[in-house]
Amino acid sequence: MNFRQMLTRSKRELPCVIAFGVLLLALALRAPDFFDPQNLRDLLVNTAPTLIVALGMTIVILTGEIDISVGSLFAVCSVALGWLAKAGVPILVLPLAALVIGAVLGAGNGWLVARVGMPSIIVTLATYIAWRNGLLWITQGAWVQNLPAGFQWFGLSQRGGETLIVLSAVILLIAFAIALRHLSGGRAVYAVGCDREASRLAGIDARRVVFGAFVLMGALTSLAALLNDVRFSAIPSNLGTGLELKAIAAVVVGGVSITGGSGSVIGALFGTALLGSIGTALVFAGINPFWEKAIQGAIILTAVFADAAVSRLQKHVHLDFSRAGSA
Repeated sequence: MNFRQMLTRSKRELPCVIAFGVLLLALALRAPDFFDPQNLRDLLVNTAPTLIVALGMTIVILTGEIDISVGSLFAVCSVALGWLAKAGVPILVLPLAALVIGAVLGAGNGWLVARVGMPSIIVTLATYIAWRNGLLWITQGAWVQNLPAGFQWFGLSQRGGETLIVLSAVILLIAFAIALRHLSGGRAVYAVGCDREASRLAGIDARRVVFGAFVLMGALTSLAALLNDVRFSAIPSNLGTGLELKAIAAVVVGGVSITGGSGSVIGALFGTALLGSIGTALVFAGINPFWEKAIQGAIILTAVFADAAVSRLQKHVHLDFSRAGSA
């Protein structure tokens, strides 16, 4: 693959990559302390769970759906896994338990969207509220404390635990990048997001693909919750607040079309890195960190506007070619 082909294939991710590069260049000139190894390590560990959630969100959005319940799901899974750890479940079993719990909760969303045919934004808004308030009612706002000694950092040293968290995110990123590009399931995700009727005619069961996307979303969110839990000695019951917006924003900023069918997990990686670095960058640059949300909002609006403009342009070009062909 030559440079021109790489550029063409990565055109949706390119604006985010450029923006991230500009941010790093500005920091190198104004706040070089940002690149202190300890700060970079902290950023990697902090953003790894968000990246894992963003991977799942990428799959959901590629199918043309949305999931705004992940913040509440993250909190429910965090507390549930903490309870399991306190009950004596071995630390090596907890990742499997996380996948199962998250998959079951995600399957509830998937069934309502794919099988019942309800709009995903309505379904996930309802579960977002139900799970968050149900957890608050059950826990009464209490934290999960007195966790076993082997729970924090998976029983490893802090450096070893941090390495495991980041490595887990990297492995999942590579696996999803390969699957979306080279496996039939990945191609089915793109096909469903592009045109459901055409995918049906091609023999793809769109309902199964959408259902699977939500199951995967739940499993990844729960796994991210576990990787976040082990960083602390106690688990708050209000975790995940705003996580849904972070994940959706990272995916959209990374070039994934909000209407589905176009984008990649590499874009989600750069979107997560860009949005996750802004707050820390402002601190190191001596700028009031309260600007973080405003800057993130401006970046998101720019990305959505650019996506809409590109889609409109492509539609006009397609119409022009169709008219020329029929003339």
